[in-house]
Amino acid sequence: MNDHDLIKAVKKGDEKAFHELVENYQQMIIGTALGFVGNLDDAHDITQDVFIEIYRSINSFRADSSLSTWIYRITITRSLNHIRREKRHKDQIVVETDIREETSDPLEDADRKKILHLAISSLPKNQQIAFTLHNYEDLSYKQIAQIMQRSISSVESLIFRARKNLQKKLWEWYKNSRV
Repeated sequence: MNDHDLIKAVKKGDEKAFHELVENYQQMIIGTALGFVGNLDDAHDITQDVFIEIYRSINSFRADSSLSTWIYRITITRSLNHIRREKRHKDQIVVETDIREETSDPLEDADRKKILHLAISSLPKNQQIAFTLHNYEDLSYKQIAQIMQRSISSVESLIFRARKNLQKKLWEWYKNSRV
């Protein structure tokens, strides 16, 4: 079933159609959420929240954009809300200290992923979204522009600035860890 027919069936309350929607988009949502939160369990929780939101608000979907664009927007919002909630509970400095104390070799793969995730999560929100969608979801600038409702040149600029900011943050961490 194509997305248009799927939406119509879900709006009519067809459970099989909703299960098909879940099958079609579950991996995309998990991957996107994982790119933002860096933890598979949290990504699964966010995925459940996204499907609940889709189920509750499918009747308000007007097809101004594609179904996947709408789902990406919901996923991004849920992921950023999760990050905000987590930041309220954890002090960023404590997290960075814990990473340094846990490892004797900062070049271990798991530690690099944690450090990179911390650096990405510290980017300004729009840079974080554009960078994550481009690098983790492999979306084109045009697709990201649609999702973020921005121009393609704005997306290019956001990704460029995100890369520069990440370079600075990671270089600073590297310099400080070598002391």
